[in-house]
Amino acid sequence: MNIQIFGIKKCFNTKKAERYFKERRIKYQFVDLSIKGLSLGELKSVAAAIGLNNLINNQSKEYKKLNMDHIIGASVREELLLNNPGLYKTPIVRNGKKATVGYEPDVWKNWE
Repeated sequence: MNIQIFGIKKCFNTKKAERYFKERRIKYQFVDLSIKGLSLGELKSVAAAIGLNNLINNQSKEYKKLNMDHIIGASVREELLLNNPGLYKTPIVRNGKKATVGYEPDVWKNWE
């Protein structure tokens, strides 16, 4: 398994995801979205697995600030996600071509 957790250190669900993998002694790479966002390749891979709109946190300050309710085009949304990591729902957990958003231990169990 090659687990990557994209999240924010202060996020409760991100902490729970990290704890899930630590308790099972599964190595993972943590990427803090407040420091470094997803690359274009990572974004495309995760979006292919779960859908671009599922990555967007429509409750975030950035979502409201950017008036995302009126942005329909996927390419525009993709560009905004790349430039505004605060738009992501967290944690994003990736295992190769598989991915989840949020705390999903039932899905991760099937990855083991």
